[in-house]
Amino acid sequence: MFCWLKLLNPGVVTPTGRVNRLIWGSFSRSLVLSSQRRIPEFSSFVARTKTCGELRSSHLGQEVTLCGWIQYRRQNIFLVLRDFHGLVQVVIPQDESAASVKKILCEAPVESVVKVSGTVISRPPGQENPKMATGEIEIKVKTAELLNSCKKLPFEIKDFVKKTEALRLQYRYLDLRSFQMQYNLRLRSQMVMKMREYLCNLHGFVDVETPTLFKRTPGGAKEFVIPSREPGKFYSLPQSPQQFKQLLMVGGIDRYFQVARCYRDEGSRPDRQPEFTQTGIQRLIEGLLQYSWPDDKGPLGVPFPSMTFAEALASYGTDKPDTRFGMKIVDISDVFRNTEVGFLRDALSKPGGAIKAIRVPGGAKYFKRKDIESIRKFAADRFNQEVLPVFLKANKNWNSPVANFIMEEQGLGLTRQMEIQEEDVVLLTAGEHRRACSLLGKLRLECADLLEARGVVLRDPAVSSFLWVVDFPLFLPKEENPGELESAHHPFTAPHPSDTHLLYSEPEKARSQHYDLVLNGSEVGGGSIRIHEAQLQHHILEAVLKEDVKLLSHLLQALDHGAPPHGGIALGLDRLICLVTGAPSIRDVIAFPKSFRGHDLMSGAPDFIPPEELKPYHIQVSWPTDSEADKNSLNHPHHPES
Repeated sequence: MFCWLKLLNPGVVTPTGRVNRLIWGSFSRSLVLSSQRRIPEFSSFVARTKTCGELRSSHLGQEVTLCGWIQYRRQNIFLVLRDFHGLVQVVIPQDESAASVKKILCEAPVESVVKVSGTVISRPPGQENPKMATGEIEIKVKTAELLNSCKKLPFEIKDFVKKTEALRLQYRYLDLRSFQMQYNLRLRSQMVMKMREYLCNLHGFVDVETPTLFKRTPGGAKEFVIPSREPGKFYSLPQSPQQFKQLLMVGGIDRYFQVARCYRDEGSRPDRQPEFTQTGIQRLIEGLLQYSWPDDKGPLGVPFPSMTFAEALASYGTDKPDTRFGMKIVDISDVFRNTEVGFLRDALSKPGGAIKAIRVPGGAKYFKRKDIESIRKFAADRFNQEVLPVFLKANKNWNSPVANFIMEEQGLGLTRQMEIQEEDVVLLTAGEHRRACSLLGKLRLECADLLEARGVVLRDPAVSSFLWVVDFPLFLPKEENPGELESAHHPFTAPHPSDTHLLYSEPEKARSQHYDLVLNGSEVGGGSIRIHEAQLQHHILEAVLKEDVKLLSHLLQALDHGAPPHGGIALGLDRLICLVTGAPSIRDVIAFPKSFRGHDLMSGAPDFIPPEELKPYHIQVSWPTDSEADKNSLNHPHHPES
């Protein structure tokens, strides 16, 4: 299940006007709502008068009431109280008259919830803590109340305490108390709020909720199936509100968005006329991200650069390149046109054959023999392809006989084209263009990992390198039957205007009007100009994709009733926030995520349903045999791999 920000727009959009910037940082920073800056009132409608993290020396002498969790206690003299806002030190009274207060605060287990009232005082000279925002003050307690005692914890609520992800997911309600999870979820909330403001208040978009229960859609990912009370009839949970977006366009909701839940039954992992272009949607999204971007992450420069799918594949070996570092793929076929090396000559003699290479700066200095062996094994195992490391001078003795022959034969031309320095290493491969580029694209990232493990800084985590990738193929050969085609993205994507004629002769060569937004090597958004003509949509479904058009008769009818040209995009909020916060997994920016296998380790879902409850849905469970059960036991929600 994924969370996407879905937008659809039937015209060219250009963000206008100056916008207020959102002040980010600690959780107490203010939000910008409309054109006014308001300080959130964190203590309204509750028992506390202040939050733990907001107290400073300017509050000295004030009587305050605080509520929070006991973070830790020291020698029964002090304790540190925590809420979402921060930490504050509380002085436990030692005099006999306050024995009841001392008893509560000294006997309450760590992570118990307490309410304390007292006076803000200065810490004694020399006892200030510059590492705490509240390090200049402490609370002299007068009254205390134990609101709820805590049982023994499965792990400490401290960010530096290492926990397995399975344990964190099992006790998610505890893991959510950590400062990192608090930061991630609050930043997510603030960014989504700013996105809503930008779209609704500044550009007139309408937030529309589309149905969760729908019908099966051809193509795309596997769908979750939901039984109905009618025999043999099922709902499907939508992979995306794809069709509803287009139906809203037909209905006159000309600027639509929603924060949509998209359901896909698979493991975790990551229409255009000449006067309507992708540019408007791209500028809209750039303005949206610039408006909602956290200030502490640095300003975003717009417009974002753009490259075609063909360029991305040729230079980076992938459709989602990380452009924070170089190490681009270079076509060196011309250098070896007259080579005597057999496997290179054979590759160039075949249709689409090429010789490609990447230069790894300092590779001869930082790589070890086992790294080179690992790289060659990776190429052989994953791509069934040979990769040849070539050293110039440093570690020249690591060269294979073929590599030495290449340097003797074409060393000068190779050095010039690749701009090889003495301590560089060149990784060379030969074969079909796309396959060779894909291999080197993977090795480019593997080499970056190896270099960074040795202390070389290549991918600055503070840099946000956005990129638009455009002009994708409209169709791809099916893996199981290469003679047939399937949609590269979805069957509603419009063909490139220059390639429409190819749909009737060579559809496999047609480009699409699909566009992806990439951030630091991860796809964070994707969209397309949609087909708005029923005749063209019918042809693609029936003649090209061989799909049953009856399944989409409602959409085809709608397109025949005055559908305007339109396009849209979906931002993957989970992945975007994950990259913004630097979280290692999207599960760290979702309050209650599923495991890799789709299990809820906290509640134990999915769970069994008694047979009598299945009867109204006309369903019977076909139980697995013992051997199948043993195999499926590996998928138990509490299995380590789950």
